[in-house]
Amino acid sequence: MPSVSPTGRARVPSCPDALPRWSRKPARPKQPELGLPRSVSDDSVPEDKRDGRLVIGRITGCYGIKGWVKVHAYTEPMENFFDYTGWTVRRRGGDEAIEFDAGRRHGKGLVAHIRGVDDRNQAETYRGLEVSVPAGALPELDEGEYYWHQLEGLQVWCSSAEGLVLLGEVDYLIDTGANDVLVVRPSEGSLDQRERLIPWLRGQTVSRVDLDAGRIEVDWFPDE
Repeated sequence: MPSVSPTGRARVPSCPDALPRWSRKPARPKQPELGLPRSVSDDSVPEDKRDGRLVIGRITGCYGIKGWVKVHAYTEPMENFFDYTGWTVRRRGGDEAIEFDAGRRHGKGLVAHIRGVDDRNQAETYRGLEVSVPAGALPELDEGEYYWHQLEGLQVWCSSAEGLVLLGEVDYLIDTGANDVLVVRPSEGSLDQRERLIPWLRGQTVSRVDLDAGRIEVDWFPDE
């Protein structure tokens, strides 16, 4: 049965092919440190590669006076944020490659050091920037499993007495804890202009996913 493995602004599995771990001495050695994979990114991301990147976290502020920053990770567990390479941040309309050379969990979030950033004033310039990695850095999933970003934008079709009816497109997904939910917004040619919330339930509401055709077939009531 199909299952969903979220990514982007949600859970991201750990990358199994991370390079050997290493790190600099942390600012506060009393707390456990997480080793980090060495970055293999270039100084910048080429224009033709800017699309196809996934946001895995956001720099929310500074930590201390030695260039460390606070990071809100969208990965689950949050420490998986450090298992990726090729990090970039978007500023002034362009992508800037960065490298985290040390980091650890701190409270409800993460703290990390950006290579070459050694004082608070420099670190402050990264506040509010989102951190992304190449979509290709994500590990391959088993057959029948999907990342959230693969489902977003797919057409959603539903069986009816007249045949298949277009309900709309997947706008995004919600993790309710009990199960994931497809948020389906109306699109050109859809049955009506209603937004629908369709639970992602294996073998129940979701009957077929065809990424190549760009569609999902659901067992749902068109009037709901």
